Amino acid sequence: MEKLINQFELGLFFWQILIFVGLILLLKKFAWKPILDAVNEREEGIKNALLSAENARKEMQNLQADNQRILQEARMERDTMLKEAREMKEKMIADSKTEAQATGLQMIEQAKAAINSEKNAAMAELKLQVSTLSIEIAEKLLKNELSDKEAQTKLVEKMLGDVKLN
Repeated sequence: MEKLINQFELGLFFWQILIFVGLILLLKKFAWKPILDAVNEREEGIKNALLSAENARKEMQNLQADNQRILQEARMERDTMLKEAREMKEKMIADSKTEAQATGLQMIEQAKAAINSEKNAAMAELKLQVSTLSIEIAEKLLKNELSDKEAQTKLVEKMLGDVKLN
């Protein structure tokens, strides 16, 4: 450091200062302003990019919210449709059961009516056969008893006797 102080010259110092100030003025005029403009432009570009990114983030959040809302609505609609389908299925099953029961009851009633009519027809036929057999038996008995005169007289007397007793 002492060596520098010993070699100091005022003229050289003056010219160095003058060149330095001239260089600063030249840099200010030709380089400093374009550099600052470029830096400011870059800063402005970064601010715009950050704003764009923020806007894009907000838009994405809005889109995600819309997607969630649409998805929720779709789920609700699906659940509603499934519920309606179940209700329709249950109603169809209940209607089918009711119809089947009504048809079954109608068939039972028809079967009962058919059984009763066949029973009545069988009873009528049985009565007819019983009455025919009874008439035939009575006819044969009467022919046997009325063929003999003495037996006829006894039968009449017996009947008369029965009438008096009553």
